[in-house]
Amino acid sequence: MSLNTFGHLFRVTTWGESHGPALGATVDGCPPGIMIDEEMIQLWLDKRKPGTSKYTTQRREPDQVRILSGVFEGQTTGTPVQLMIENTDHRSKDYGDIAEKFRPGHADITYWQKYGIRDYRGGGRSSARETAARVAAGGLARAALQTLAPGIEIQGYMTQMGPHGITGERDVSQIEQNPFWVPSAETAQTWADYLESLRKSGNSVGAIIEVVARNVPPGLGAPVYGKLDTDLAAAMMSINAVKGVEIGEGMAAAMLTGEDNADEIFMGNDGRPVYSSNHAGGILGGISTGQDVVVRFAVKPTSSILKPRQTITKSGQAAEIITKGRHDPCVGIRAVPVGEAMMACVLLDHLLLHRGQIGQNRGKIG
Repeated sequence: MSLNTFGHLFRVTTWGESHGPALGATVDGCPPGIMIDEEMIQLWLDKRKPGTSKYTTQRREPDQVRILSGVFEGQTTGTPVQLMIENTDHRSKDYGDIAEKFRPGHADITYWQKYGIRDYRGGGRSSARETAARVAAGGLARAALQTLAPGIEIQGYMTQMGPHGITGERDVSQIEQNPFWVPSAETAQTWADYLESLRKSGNSVGAIIEVVARNVPPGLGAPVYGKLDTDLAAAMMSINAVKGVEIGEGMAAAMLTGEDNADEIFMGNDGRPVYSSNHAGGILGGISTGQDVVVRFAVKPTSSILKPRQTITKSGQAAEIITKGRHDPCVGIRAVPVGEAMMACVLLDHLLLHRGQIGQNRGKIG
């Protein structure tokens, strides 16, 4: 299977399957001299790993990362960094019943139509388990950003679960205090009750995640084919189960007038431009403005459910399917650290591109 690599200068290739012996990422283009160790990457993997609450799959994977190359005496060497995560709790027998059947809403049928072969054990490469490799690579990208652009902060959270949005005032201190990464204790309780009923019924639901990058310097990205928002949209859309991506106002911008949508510009006391609002999501013409970069993506409901659904077999016969095993009732919960990782990878990639072509910003204001 081709096209398993993303990025321009900071290039990440993920490999491995859900029920194979291991999965991981090969990262090429990371600058030398970045302080990194397995513990620093593990911090982010622990946020994504399964089995952390009753609202995620009960597959028990430690997601312990190993650095196999590209790091010496705690620093990157400038050569490819190989990251590996072993699979230790896969139960392939749970998938024996779907070896000949296609799960509705899942990539089973398209993988088969394209390649004539598929790994039905957990979905192989189409499994959300592949995202562990992205989070590991994102941990390396965060370390590099901390060295090259230490002011950048990346934070993700859920803004919607099924039909339920955030109620009450937002409080970012609550994001890591509940299993849903939602900035509202009140909303977390509502979602818990809602998802518990879905989980017990064997059903699933989708979600919307927002990822914000603060203190991004202006000038990242390039016109037309190298836009920062183009690469961010592609990165988020490449996450398994994602069906929609927005930058800033996104689709809602179509309902605004030009007067409402335009972010007015003023000179700040520090001699730098400031904006009255951020409808653009921190990007204009594909280039960062210096405001917060805001991205949202929608994750569809988990396709593996205990509800009987109609399908067909590989031979074209009608069949009924119920997917056994351990699955997320809302896979969007574990997509939050994945979205953060993709944001980190794209921002680092564009920072390196910018430094290579421009160095420091050339356009002065005032």
